[in-house]
Amino acid sequence: MDDNKKPAPHGWIVLDKPRGLGSTQAVAAVKRNLREAGYAKTKVGHGGTLDPEAEGVLPIALGEATKLCGRMLDASKIYEFTVQFGEQTDTLDAEGEIVDRSDHRPPIAAVAAVLEHFTGDIEQVPPAYSALKVDGKRAYDRARAGETVELKTRAVTIYSLEFSSGRKGDDLISTFQTTAGRPDPFDPAAPLEMADAVTLTAHVSKGTYIRSLARDIAHALGTVGHVTYLRRIKAGPFAENQAISLDNLNEIGKGAPLQDLLLPLEAGLDDIPAFALSSVSAQAVRQGRVLTDMPHSNGLYCAKLGNTPVALMEIQAGTAKVVRGFNLPDVAE
Repeated sequence: MDDNKKPAPHGWIVLDKPRGLGSTQAVAAVKRNLREAGYAKTKVGHGGTLDPEAEGVLPIALGEATKLCGRMLDASKIYEFTVQFGEQTDTLDAEGEIVDRSDHRPPIAAVAAVLEHFTGDIEQVPPAYSALKVDGKRAYDRARAGETVELKTRAVTIYSLEFSSGRKGDDLISTFQTTAGRPDPFDPAAPLEMADAVTLTAHVSKGTYIRSLARDIAHALGTVGHVTYLRRIKAGPFAENQAISLDNLNEIGKGAPLQDLLLPLEAGLDDIPAFALSSVSAQAVRQGRVLTDMPHSNGLYCAKLGNTPVALMEIQAGTAKVVRGFNLPDVAE
């Protein structure tokens, strides 16, 4: 390494990605700022693609934290999104061409009632304009070339789905399901409240496409729709209050202290319990050796020497095996 270069950093930058910026472009922006700030060449990766037209939380891993990107891809996510009823586009968002229209607008009460049917384990067909591969080629490339793209149904989990505006769905559902307080549809003086659009918050498993969810909700309500706003507000352990703007990121290249914006590697492991290593056992772990007679219950752990993560280790029946080692400074040699 060039003696004039700063050591490559390790940890997470959580970017509040703006619309119009791709995830790969965001990674490139981090690399550029580190280079301009004088850091040694650093491995950089992201913890889950966010569509260019979506905004919000994009965890970007630096150095040894890139070893956790796979875990981040598997983590659940929370999104806020707006479904505009009446038009469906080929991309299922506002960027596409309109392919279907409907004059029907669903009652707000019907929206509230249908959400529970999209909660739990469901199946969905991904959008034709997605990064999934069909016979070795990206689906969106085939769709843009005018090909008819048929994607297989996939199983996903919707942990929760609710209105984002603070409107509580309970009273809306009750008026839809019971006669108490329910507007008479035959009384023109008491019309149902209809929705041109709704904004929802969804906590979803990996592999869930919000654009497909919006399409299917609209279809279940007897109409069509597409997403006009999509924001990821949480990805795994990382929330939007930890995210920095692109302007803040660009300040790093101008000399702003990286440590003010960098979260530690273990921030990506907040759901993993830790156990302490001695200098001797840390050396053994770094060599990939097994630890025995561990008094911990079965499961995945972060093994640490002092405050420094040494490895992810799986403990079974008192035996700890290395799942993923970390080569961080200040770990016992």
